[in-house]
Amino acid sequence: MEFKDYYKILGVERGASADEIKRAYRKLARKYHPDINKEAGAEDKFKEVSEAYEVLSDAEKRKAYDQFGANWKEGQNFRPPPGWEEQFGFGGAGAHAGAGGFASGGAGGASGFSDFFETLFGQARAGRDGASGFSGFGGRGGMRMKGEDVHARVTIDLADAYNGAQRAISLRIPEQDANGRVTFREKTLNVRIPKGVKEGQHIRLKGQGGPGIGGGPAGDLLMEIHFRPDRRFKAEGRDVYLDLPVAPWEAALGAKVKAPLPGGGAVEMKIPAGTQCGRKLRLKGKGIPGKVPGDFYVVVQVVLPPADTDKAKELYEEMKRELDFNPRAGLGV
Repeated sequence: MEFKDYYKILGVERGASADEIKRAYRKLARKYHPDINKEAGAEDKFKEVSEAYEVLSDAEKRKAYDQFGANWKEGQNFRPPPGWEEQFGFGGAGAHAGAGGFASGGAGGASGFSDFFETLFGQARAGRDGASGFSGFGGRGGMRMKGEDVHARVTIDLADAYNGAQRAISLRIPEQDANGRVTFREKTLNVRIPKGVKEGQHIRLKGQGGPGIGGGPAGDLLMEIHFRPDRRFKAEGRDVYLDLPVAPWEAALGAKVKAPLPGGGAVEMKIPAGTQCGRKLRLKGKGIPGKVPGDFYVVVQVVLPPADTDKAKELYEEMKRELDFNPRAGLGV
């Protein structure tokens, strides 16, 4: 009996995660599915891929395969240690170990799979499930498979994260034509963007992805949210920042000024006397909405009037004479 390297069949490393194994299987199953691939040998390759996934997707079977599979030799030489069936939960009704290893076959055997798979796991599956073979596979063209998940990048304004929005997005969805070839069609969806979404957040729309195979359910649409660049606001998580320009006298003497809000409208801000450039003023809970809303930070930027007229130059000269001010005094130079 031939030992089959299930990891090699799926093209994954031995330490691959369950998600990596699932992705590899789905990719290969679509490639070789008899409904899609009419080439000679495709169906056998599909069964081989399904067999590999049957074992590696089951934690108990994978553990058993990893521990004993590599020791499989040609012929009937595989002898599991005492209690192996109980250890891995394969001791179903009617399963027993004979001189040549596990008994297999009969009405409950893993018909249609390799001798290695059948001998190692077939009887145990029959005992537990009363059936055999890869779940969902019933021969040529009989497999139901969920459709591909479709990923889309959706760009919105920051204000949409505050207020919610409706967006029309166009997608290219894979589907099969009458000859089994994979083609793509355009699909337009009107999508509701919920209030409170963040940059990089994924929104899943069930059943809006690629069509299933063999009557299987459609895949999902995964939308990744991105904010359109804004000259005024910058979002970091749920917190939002605004650089607020103020005049030197507003910063020095204190003032009340208006600042725009990301969700629309404006708020009156108090600039304390003696405010330095770069100071952050926080409006708690005025960031992107959520269970715990973010904060809105106003960062003061002192802007100098240009000295582009004689009058302006005269005022700067007067400040220079009247104010005993050295901005570099703390530098020791």
